[in-house]
Amino acid sequence: MTQADRDRLVVLKKAQQRLITQPQAAEELEMSVRQVQRLLAALKTGGDRSVVHGLWGKPSNRKIDEAVRVEAVQILSKPVYAGFGPTLAAEYLRNKHGIEASKETVRQWMIAAKLWRSHRQKEPQIHLWRPRRSRFGELVQWDTSEHDWLEGRGEKLYLMAMIDDATSRLWARFVRHDSTEENMRLLWAYLEKFGRPLMFYTDKASLFRNNQKRRKEEPGVDQDPVDMPPTQIGRALQELAIGWTAAHSPQAKGRVERNFATAQDRLVKGMRVAGVKTLEEANAYLLDDYLAWWEREMTVEPANPDDAHRPLEKSQHLAASLSYVETRQVRPDYTLRWDGKLYQIERRAVVSGLRGATVRVEKRLNGSLAVRHAERYLPIEEVAVAERPIPATSRKKPPAPSGPRGKRWNNDLLFEKGPKLWQAIQASGHRPEVAE
Repeated sequence: MTQADRDRLVVLKKAQQRLITQPQAAEELEMSVRQVQRLLAALKTGGDRSVVHGLWGKPSNRKIDEAVRVEAVQILSKPVYAGFGPTLAAEYLRNKHGIEASKETVRQWMIAAKLWRSHRQKEPQIHLWRPRRSRFGELVQWDTSEHDWLEGRGEKLYLMAMIDDATSRLWARFVRHDSTEENMRLLWAYLEKFGRPLMFYTDKASLFRNNQKRRKEEPGVDQDPVDMPPTQIGRALQELAIGWTAAHSPQAKGRVERNFATAQDRLVKGMRVAGVKTLEEANAYLLDDYLAWWEREMTVEPANPDDAHRPLEKSQHLAASLSYVETRQVRPDYTLRWDGKLYQIERRAVVSGLRGATVRVEKRLNGSLAVRHAERYLPIEEVAVAERPIPATSRKKPPAPSGPRGKRWNNDLLFEKGPKLWQAIQASGHRPEVAE
């Protein structure tokens, strides 16, 4: 009998002895008068133990069978479920193995089987949260996570993600490289699905901003940096009339960072159970399972139901904007060079003022090349570059022989050894005069 049962028994005894009325007992016990009358009747027939619940010390009628608990523990003990928490484990037991149990029940099973260790709750840190934006599409956080997503079962992958600030709606894909091209492909897919948001929120990576490089000891380093030309992604956002702002710390874009923390736990384990080994399988699981779960469980309704996304204008072309763009000058023969190759503008596209003009060259994501002059695209074709023959007069002479003899102009002249002086005089027949 608990202390609460004892207190209830004291009140009922008072009502039984008519020291207090039944309504007063009901008010003190916070129950109805009818229930007090039932307890008094049971007290008269069953004694003091009648105030104790009839199921006290007996197993609950809703208790899960012991065989089910043993089966669940055996399943969760497999290597594929290593590191699963109670919440995720309860979901997989229900959806994959048909075992219905609450996450708290699964938590107790895992703790008893030493598959999970309960952690003491840390002292919460005081953090001023920035309120969400009010409309879907006002601000979209954009980032990439480098992680061992396949746990060594396949190649190295990167997860690119865009998450809406107002609703936490997520759009993501796996890629092999964190490059400008792959980020443009993700942006293309987002714009086709949702439209143009008002602003993207990213870090200060060189993919999004050209940073001015200066030495620390250089004078004026504390001043604001000069405006640098936009990157390829920055130029594309400007052409599509989409705003961009940079976060000064990872905590500033905490929504996308927390998404990566969840993905590195739940998504990694889900792909492990599904046996994902390739990029294609990873993107299929991401789209069909993880993003569907995220949309169902993690998104919220915005404060304002209006959608801030805007459709593409007629003058905005994704293929043109989401490409690698540079400028070239047209040569006098109406050709231009790109990536070491020579391209000829077709004769039917030649107009006045084209020779020497600056044109825009677009390397599209599909690998094609487009050349635009003003508002008109010019048809081009690749031509072979002719090699110029080397003139015979310009051929170089063979190098002079090396060594100390190579420095004298008469090295190749032949000299015979001459007679000595006395031999030359004797041979001439001249006799020297003798003094008398």
